[in-house]
Amino acid sequence: MAVPKSKISKSRRNMRRAHDSLVAANVAECPNCGEIRRPHHVCGACGYYKDREVVDAAEA
Repeated sequence: MAVPKSKISKSRRNMRRAHDSLVAANVAECPNCGEIRRPHHVCGACGYYKDREVVDAAEA
């Protein structure tokens, strides 16, 4: 069984965990309808992606 040879200090332990924090989700405004959407995704409100309709608004 693996046993640590010496105690890991609080500073070293916390430095390892420095990248574990949560990041806010990226959001972009739809150029067609102004709704908030994820970048590089079809707008759920109007069905537009890159200035053209790819999904019917009734489906989305």
